[in-house]
Amino acid sequence: MIRVGQLLLVVAAIGLWVASRLPWVAVTSSDGLGQPKTSTLTGGTWSNALIPMAVLLLAAAIAGLAVHGWGLRVVAVLVALVSLVLGYLGVSLFVMPDIAPRAAELAQVPVMSLVASQRHHLGAGLTLAAAVVALLAAVLLMRSAGSARHTAARYAAPAARRTAAGSGDAGSERGMWDAIDEGHDPTEHDTEGR
Repeated sequence: MIRVGQLLLVVAAIGLWVASRLPWVAVTSSDGLGQPKTSTLTGGTWSNALIPMAVLLLAAAIAGLAVHGWGLRVVAVLVALVSLVLGYLGVSLFVMPDIAPRAAELAQVPVMSLVASQRHHLGAGLTLAAAVVALLAAVLLMRSAGSARHTAARYAAPAARRTAAGSGDAGSERGMWDAIDEGHDPTEHDTEGR
């Protein structure tokens, strides 16, 4: 499950990188002397947090290899927070009533010379999709943090397994091998009963 979460984080990071390259806003300005000029703002210019968030998601995917238990839970919470920020960045383009003033500032064009502005929704939609994928990855990381305890018990020392189980069950195959590893004869109990 943790591998799927890591893969989803990588997919979300790639989606953010693509969204940062796509056009988000186009502004057309005219100084009254020549033809109107159109400036296109990419996602990286419009929302300069996209690339750092993509790097953060990649770092979280790598951290999933190194941390377990509570550390993995902390990573999952951070990824969930990042997904909320990404959702805000994506939704803001759709709900912002007037993009012209901010677009003019980013394009370094005087607001008075603006003729038109246009939104391109593909990059913002891809950012929203990356936010959903990152949130799903956070859920998977959180769930795998809980199941990591059971996986760790599978590789525990024989004495630790018996302590966790409450008794050394010599009747099971695993219990027999543990007894042999400790230098005991697992069949002693059977011969005493005869």
